[in-house]
Amino acid sequence: MDKVVLKAVRRDIIGKQVKALRREGKLPAVIYGHHIEPFPIVLDAREAGKSLTGLAPSTLVTVEVEGQSYPTLVREKQRNKILGSLIHIDFLAVSMEEKLRANVTVSIVGVSPAVKDYNGILVQELNLLEVECLPQDLPERVVVDISGLDEIGDTLYVRDLKLSDRVKVLADAESVIVSVTAQAAEEVVEEVAPVEPEIIEKGKLEEEEE
Repeated sequence: MDKVVLKAVRRDIIGKQVKALRREGKLPAVIYGHHIEPFPIVLDAREAGKSLTGLAPSTLVTVEVEGQSYPTLVREKQRNKILGSLIHIDFLAVSMEEKLRANVTVSIVGVSPAVKDYNGILVQELNLLEVECLPQDLPERVVVDISGLDEIGDTLYVRDLKLSDRVKVLADAESVIVSVTAQAAEEVVEEVAPVEPEIIEKGKLEEEEE
């Protein structure tokens, strides 16, 4: 994926006054990190929305602020509840020399023979994988190929992943990523013919006289 670069300027307007910025097509945001004091910024809302749409949570975003570049990760995106448009972003500035922890999206690829040929149901248990590495080694996503799931019950675990030696997986090695299960058997209800009620007549039978 191409490098994501956003241009921003420092923001003096804070609090309720940021509504005026949004009306002008601006997007308020903040940059914070371990080695810097948090400071507010403002971006072009249209350009930021276009660049950040569909972006994986582990994708590095370079924010250029008045001549200085900050490698960051998008930590939080706030949206308008009605329109769905971005209204605020939190950027976490990272050091390219220090390892970080991040959640990486798990992407399923391929076709499972157990699903295709035996009508199995694919169950993805893990959608995000926590890893630790340098920012430049952070994968945008972890690709899991399910074409080897041949039979019902076949499972892929975290231990089966093939990642770079520079990326440390923090999840339990025995955690299930994806598996194939059988479809639930349909309950068969047999129709039972209604039983006619037995009618018992009460009374004394008359004995025949000889």
